Order: sequence, then C-alpha cells, then structure tokens
Amino acid sequence: MFFLRRQLLRTLSLAFGSSFLRNRSQLGIAAQTLIQPKLFPTPTGDAVRDGIAGGTEMEKVTGIGGFFFRAKDPKALALWYQQHLGILTVPTSDGETSWQQEAGATAFTPFPETSKYFGDPSKAWMLNFRVRDLDKMAAQLQAAGIAVKIDPESYPYGRFGRLHDPEGNPIELWQPKIPDTKG
Repeated sequence: MFFLRRQLLRTLSLAFGSSFLRNRSQLGIAAQTLIQPKLFPTPTGDAVRDGIAGGTEMEKVTGIGGFFFRAKDPKALALWYQQHLGILTVPTSDGETSWQQEAGATAFTPFPETSKYFGDPSKAWMLNFRVRDLDKMAAQLQAAGIAVKIDPESYPYGRFGRLHDPEGNPIELWQPKIPDTKG
C-alpha cells in the first residue's frame, strides 16, 4: 500500500496541468459511484500548460486556504500543532499572523473507504506535511516524547515519516527529493 501511495504522490508532483487531474478524478468518482463520467476533450500542449480547456481559460484554485476538522479539545490540539509542528491557527486579534506555507507540490487524493493507509479505520483523513529535513523534524518530535516512524525506504520523490496527533489523527511527513541540477 505504501508503494501505491508513493507512486500516486510522484505522479501528482510531476503532473503539469489540473486538467489531467480533473479527468482522472472524474473517472475515479465514476468508478466508485457507477455513474458514467462526463468526458471532455483532453487539452494538450499549450492548453494544458496555460490552463485552457475548450478554447476558454479555466479558472483554478491557487492552493489550500484552510483545513477544518472536529476535535475533542480544539484549543489543546491547536496548541500541540503550534508547539510541535510550527502551525499557527487562524488569528483571533489584530497583529497575530496565520501559518504561511512554502510553495511546493500538494497531493490531493481521495482514498477508498476501505483503505488501511490511514491506520485506524475510524479516521477519515490524514495530513501530509512537507518538511525540509525529515531527520531533524523527527528528532525534534521524539525529543518532545512524540513517536515518529520513519519509512526506511527512500523513494525517487522523497522520504516519509508517520506520527499521530494527541487525538490519534494520522500525520505523514514528506521530505521531497531535491532534483539533481547537475547537468
């Protein structure tokens, strides 16, 4: 299962157009619901690069603007994410700042309801955070008493680690592989 997830992350990180992802998503949804997908002509070449479909420019989202979820103790969980992963919550007063992400690939992947990839079957989501140095992040978390399992395999697109927040929600840490720029 790890291998399939890694392949998917690699494919997504190499994809150049959202049209590619849109068409694959429609097919996946159709397969799950047994409904015929609406197939649109697949844009090619400059149309994919420029986000143009059917002669008109396609409006696209620019990133994830927020992640909202229920928690047994929202204040304590927000504090845990801030203290251990450096994620600031939404500002509540003037002068406070919110968490700023660095640019990079983002995988957006629905999984089958029966997937065991998240661990606990009652968990409906898993966060995957990009990190600069997986070993340093894992050491920092372990020093705070947080168990982190590093995947011993290094993949062509990076390395991964796994942990859980205090409410048992799965978190994956991803250190993307830096492309070799020597030519």
